[in-house]
Amino acid sequence: MSVNMKSILKSIATGKEYPLDEIRFTSDNGELLDVIHDLEAIKKQFGISREYYFNKRGKINGQPSGGVWHFKELVMPSLAESEVVSKQEGNTRLYHSKKTSSWLGLNVERFFLKHEGENPTGSFKDRGMTVAISMAKHLKQKAVTCASTGNTSASLAAYASEAELTGLVLIPKGNVAVGKISQALAYGTKTLVVNGDFDDCMRLIREAQVKLSAYPLNSINPFRLEGQKTIIWEILQQLEWQVPDWIVFPGGNLGNTSAFGKALHEAHQLGLIDRMPRFAVIQAEGASPFYKAFKNNFAGLTPEKADTIATAIKIGDPVNYTKAVRSLKWTNGIVESVTDEEILEAKANVDAAGIGAEPASCATVAGVKKLIANREIKPTDRVVGILTGNILKDPQVIVDYHFNRKTSLANPPHDIDANINELKKFL
Repeated sequence: MSVNMKSILKSIATGKEYPLDEIRFTSDNGELLDVIHDLEAIKKQFGISREYYFNKRGKINGQPSGGVWHFKELVMPSLAESEVVSKQEGNTRLYHSKKTSSWLGLNVERFFLKHEGENPTGSFKDRGMTVAISMAKHLKQKAVTCASTGNTSASLAAYASEAELTGLVLIPKGNVAVGKISQALAYGTKTLVVNGDFDDCMRLIREAQVKLSAYPLNSINPFRLEGQKTIIWEILQQLEWQVPDWIVFPGGNLGNTSAFGKALHEAHQLGLIDRMPRFAVIQAEGASPFYKAFKNNFAGLTPEKADTIATAIKIGDPVNYTKAVRSLKWTNGIVESVTDEEILEAKANVDAAGIGAEPASCATVAGVKKLIANREIKPTDRVVGILTGNILKDPQVIVDYHFNRKTSLANPPHDIDANINELKKFL
């Protein structure tokens, strides 16, 4: 059911407002936009509360509306249910891991891993894509585009196919994981490999929107962030609305940083939570412009040439910088960087725990370890780490690690003769 309430687009810098149905992604002055809903009216109409969401058992297009669309009133209330394009994204698990907690030095009962790799195309991007694609259809767009290091392209391709829209993805040449680009190819989108990096692809996408009327689905699209907000609300509901001390996650283009802060700010306004957790955004050392800006008290962002094994966060000029700064201020948050070696060590531990995640996800766990060592996170703190992508997104990293590394966690295969005594050696 759509809600007859006014939602608008609003500049986060000047507060200038624009109609929700106007196709734009920045203000007239180039500033980022928020989607703003009438929270008080929505709260009054539906009786929004913790109990409301505990008891809600809704449907969208005949399917259970768990996950993203469980929170439809706060995501896109004016959108008709018939316009929603959904693959039942969300409803991802919140894991305890004795093995990983022990390695980190945290109480297993107070450390959680929220695994967004369990979404339909294997990453958190599906949460934003369901909303952005639904709005693209609502706005009668014919072609959708994105710049991608992999996960966004996979998600766009799947959802564009579902919505019967023409999809076009721009991928930087080199260092794109085969597990990701193969999805874009398989789902039938047009895949263009650009002689440049992610930031070059992003520049082309923005130009294509102006000159070619191609609707962009990167996180500059404010509707994407409305879907990604639900990661936070789902965590809070899974924790029975008891706010953790820390929420830790990777930072690349900073869409999640922006969305998560907005989610908590709205939850606080609605009375769903009575305090804010602290954010810790983790960047790879070779792609850490946000970390460097944080260390300089956010005096400004200096773009850089990104270089990291964690391809999903290999971004040197994040478009959501100003929104991300706002989120850090709302949550008294911090930014940390970790090396590729620290990411690989954390990944080996997460994988060995039977959970598994792509390298960028494991920057989260590497960051938790570093922040505990720095005494920023206390061993008694309640911590939620977010894993953003599936283990099979970047299988080459796994193969290279276990075949070539000489560490205690390396687990290479062994050649044996077809003889029971050979098998016995390993039991």
